[in-house]
Amino acid sequence: MPPNAWLPLLVLASSLLPGLIIFFLAERRYWARTLLNLGGALTKLSLVGLMLWGVYHQQQYEASLALLPGLELVLRVRALSLLFLVLSAGLWLLTTLYAIGYLEESPHRSRFFGFFSLCVTATVGVAMAGNLLTFVVFFEMLTLTTYPLVVHRGTEEARRAGQVYLGHTVIAGTLLLAGTVWLYALAGTLTFTTRGFVDGLVETHRWSLIAIFVLLILGVGVKAALVPLHGWLPRAMVAPAPVSALLHAVAVVKAGAFGVVLIVYDVFGVEVAAELGVTGPLALVAAVTIIYGSLRALFQDNLKRRLAFSTVSQVSYIVLGVAVVGPLATVGGLVHLVHQGVMKITLFFCAGNLAETLGIHDVSEMNGVGRRMPWTMLAFTVGVLGMIGVPPVAGFVSKWYLGLGGLEAGLHWPLFVLAGSSLLNAAYFLPILHAAWFREPPAAWPEERDFGGKETAWLLLWPPLVTGALSLLIGLFASLPFTPLEWAQLIAEREFYQP
Repeated sequence: MPPNAWLPLLVLASSLLPGLIIFFLAERRYWARTLLNLGGALTKLSLVGLMLWGVYHQQQYEASLALLPGLELVLRVRALSLLFLVLSAGLWLLTTLYAIGYLEESPHRSRFFGFFSLCVTATVGVAMAGNLLTFVVFFEMLTLTTYPLVVHRGTEEARRAGQVYLGHTVIAGTLLLAGTVWLYALAGTLTFTTRGFVDGLVETHRWSLIAIFVLLILGVGVKAALVPLHGWLPRAMVAPAPVSALLHAVAVVKAGAFGVVLIVYDVFGVEVAAELGVTGPLALVAAVTIIYGSLRALFQDNLKRRLAFSTVSQVSYIVLGVAVVGPLATVGGLVHLVHQGVMKITLFFCAGNLAETLGIHDVSEMNGVGRRMPWTMLAFTVGVLGMIGVPPVAGFVSKWYLGLGGLEAGLHWPLFVLAGSSLLNAAYFLPILHAAWFREPPAAWPEERDFGGKETAWLLLWPPLVTGALSLLIGLFASLPFTPLEWAQLIAEREFYQP
């Protein structure tokens, strides 16, 4: 096996092996579990950083394993893969730190962190998939590894949420597999290429390709929370805060959005997709989801449910960027894959801090909380401003390129969708900031815990401060080398819109 083939395998193993070991650790083995978690996360991030430098300098990383005659599991790392890999590896490290502090006194920690590691293994497998079969395998592994995290608390509400999640994702997986098998029967290959691999079938199998596109988008659209396939996501907010952060910023929802990118660009090719007439309806679905999610968020008092409907809206910016055909829209969609992840994980970390420190779960309970937890609310404020699209926070950069991409494609309606969404974002986020910073705090908080005079536990505080700072820095210095924006431009130029 070539030396470069080992790196993708090691990236998988860096979370798979620690996860399998953690399952067998007794609950009291705190330090062993912590060492395995952090060692795996740091190793994965280091390996991804090594491949980032290599891919930038045109090195190839690929490993394959024969599965069936003519079908292989292929791990291939390229510029697009690394955009998702860096997000996953970086935020996994911070979420691991946060989860260690959050679950310090909770039962079943070995089970939690075992599935937590397997979930990240599935996520990086999705990112490195070199063909549609590999993508499907890891995509469905993601379903199986996140279900135990959703139901971790073991309450009746958690079990019901898990049933809804499993019902949605199993049906979606069936549709995804059906579309994959049908496509293989027509094309004889499932290998991703930067211009798609169905070009020669358009004249003879046009309607079959359209049907396959619909099946594949439905298959990934559940995890991407496209309307009307989004119902599982708000229900899943009964899970612990680290799981919510993982679902929204790193794993499930992002894997669905990444799947849309792969289907449009690597399976069909953006030109063929446009020729088939499927990008227009996909853009319409994204636009409806953006506005619908924002409207639903406006009427949620539970903080995590408000953030969940915000995710429904915000993730579809990625889909909109993919469906509005053109280099600038593509850059806007791809960079939002990272920007939304960093901003949204900040908000969920902060929501977890409020719940664990003060027992606050609802927006109506947040009066004056900025005085009691100023650092947490500072990070929350940065994340909120980014979601609204206020410069120079990262969300502004995404919306700027999406708007320019719409104009480049000769479309004006995306501007109205983005403007409407930003106004709705402000409508459901700014009242939270006003209440937190300017209203009088209550005489007592619902369930205040004592952290020795500190705002909260340091393992709960530092992750949102880091991601909040990143939300600002990657917007403020967006044009520097190796920033998400520069990397998204590299992907568009190198892979999708070559001269």
